Amino acid sequence: MSKSIIYTPSAPNPVGPYSQAVLANDTLYASGQIALDPATGTLVNDTIEAETTQVMENLKAVLEAAGMGFNHVVSCSVFVADIRQYDKINAVYGKYFDEATAPARALVEVANLPKFVNVEVSLIAVR
Repeated sequence: MSKSIIYTPSAPNPVGPYSQAVLANDTLYASGQIALDPATGTLVNDTIEAETTQVMENLKAVLEAAGMGFNHVVSCSVFVADIRQYDKINAVYGKYFDEATAPARALVEVANLPKFVNVEVSLIAVR
């Protein structure tokens, strides 16, 4: 098995002992991203839409570092602090995928997320 660690300064540095992503053969496993601005390290959480956009832009940077795009994504896991924000989160999330070929997804409400953010997304992509 071929395994490579994916890192880009265009996404936030990990806040623990993990990689932004791991490429194993042709499958990318991207760690959960929260709305940290990679340039400043500050949270982008003025609105749930801004927060979700930053999360997706962070994932976009990780995908690009692996030579992929959202069209390569086969599965996403979305963790939210408040399920009542579902429609707003989903509206932003949906801008990154073609609805006809969107990946499989799980979206679950959780008690807390790192840094007490409102949304975290991880993904799996295949070349």
